[in-house]
Amino acid sequence: MPSSWIPALCLGAWLLLLLPRLVRAEGAVPIPVTCFTRGLDIRKEKADVLCPGGCSLEEFSVFGNIVYASVSSICGAAVHRGVIGTSGGPVRVYSLPGRENYSSVDANGIQSQMLSRWSASFAVTKGKSSTQEATGRAVSTAHPPSGKRLKKTPEKKTGNKDCKADIAFLIDGSFNIGQRRFNLQKNFVGKVALMLGIGTEGPHVGLVQASEHPKIEFYLKNFTSAKDVLFAIKEVGFRGGNSNTGKALKHTAQKFFTADTGVRKGIPKVVVVFIDGWPSDDIEEAGIVAREFGVNVFIVSVAKPIPEELGMVQDVAFVDKAVCRNNGFFSYHMPNWFGTTKYVKPLVQKLCTHEQMMCSKTCYNSVNIAFLIDGSSSVGDSNFRLMLEFVSNIAKTFEISDIGAKIAAVQFTYDQRTEFSFTDYNTKENVLAVLANIRYMSGGTATGDAIAFTVRNVFGPIRDSPNKNFLVIVTDGQSYDDVRGPAAAAHDAGITIFSVGVAWAPLDDLKDMASKPKESHAFFTREFTGLEPIVSDVIRGICRDFLESQQ
Repeated sequence: MPSSWIPALCLGAWLLLLLPRLVRAEGAVPIPVTCFTRGLDIRKEKADVLCPGGCSLEEFSVFGNIVYASVSSICGAAVHRGVIGTSGGPVRVYSLPGRENYSSVDANGIQSQMLSRWSASFAVTKGKSSTQEATGRAVSTAHPPSGKRLKKTPEKKTGNKDCKADIAFLIDGSFNIGQRRFNLQKNFVGKVALMLGIGTEGPHVGLVQASEHPKIEFYLKNFTSAKDVLFAIKEVGFRGGNSNTGKALKHTAQKFFTADTGVRKGIPKVVVVFIDGWPSDDIEEAGIVAREFGVNVFIVSVAKPIPEELGMVQDVAFVDKAVCRNNGFFSYHMPNWFGTTKYVKPLVQKLCTHEQMMCSKTCYNSVNIAFLIDGSSSVGDSNFRLMLEFVSNIAKTFEISDIGAKIAAVQFTYDQRTEFSFTDYNTKENVLAVLANIRYMSGGTATGDAIAFTVRNVFGPIRDSPNKNFLVIVTDGQSYDDVRGPAAAAHDAGITIFSVGVAWAPLDDLKDMASKPKESHAFFTREFTGLEPIVSDVIRGICRDFLESQQ
């Protein structure tokens, strides 16, 4: 045993025996450490330690300056920083994230060493002067006159308010990337998270790992400080398996962004997908699902497949098919995982450019849907209730709000009656309640006049709306007037028409009213009970048309 260890070990043992008798006057009693205790041996974000005297300067292992790699001796770093002298003393240790390029500096008799990269760091400041001194003397046992000590509430940082986004980092945890590059990937994600300016009113982030089966490592609501996020990223373990990125992206779009997991209303939803090489599964369908859910998908590709590897790639255009828009903004490439610091800032700038987040608009929150409901005598009251149920099942799928989707309803016979307009109700509960209580009119069937009435009186007042306009017509019979002219005028006004016919509704009328392609916008069922299966067809059609209009 080196002779320099003896006084340190003796002092440490003596302090441990004395510790129960010590009463703190201010702050926590410092933890006695040895000359060789490293930063990584302290698991707390902030800790007070007591360095012994008599440590040999030559035997200290120190990496860095001001910020030290966690492999460094705490007491050695404190001497190097000038916080304590060779006689030891109290030191406060702050855990910090890892970094690159720890510098070599000669200070206070210690030559620190250079280190290119390490996963964690720490900084040191002088400990509280009123705590136990390095000699081991007990401090005063007098209690503070103010009585109980008030707990200091940790200050929550608001973060970068100019970069509000809910971001999921979808990292590659497959055998394709391997353990070493997986750790480099985590380091890069940590740097991005740090530069984003995470905070209560800034960006919130979570992490998902793609491998054989996706795993959500932590959600948006779990951490709102950069330090906590960095620690959580560091703790993520490598899973291995195939790089099923498509499966993981679909899972993230459907399960990650919910109110229960911390998603915020009106904030862009973003997934940053890291792909080392190429995905093992189909990523195009996952990209479509993400767009339907209003998620902006960014792809960060690393080490693209070389020509000899292209035969193993399921779809060489996987990046273009997965991103929010194939316009170059949502794709990002790095040649490898080394020297990635220069790529952090450009990626962060993209993630904070909200006006470019075009996929935040979805078919569920950016449409105006008017229902034109046949109230003629041939329908009957019980079947009219089935028609209202059909309309309600479509309406309840959409995110109805003052800034979201809008719903209106018109009932027609020979006459027309606006049941409610787009601006009357802006909650889903109110819309569904009003639909359920619509009174059956009874009368003839003039569908052409009803279309013209709806275009003029329902869509007219919201002609400047940014939402895409849809008209869903539900009828059970032949119109007594012409439907082609009014339907063509509606199409020219930018209104997409879905026609749904029941019983005696002529197929020719349905096709004349429907938008193109006719086969995907016109539907027919013999019975009113057959309306229910058409609900999903109409919803899918609205979403399809909306996505195509955004290209």
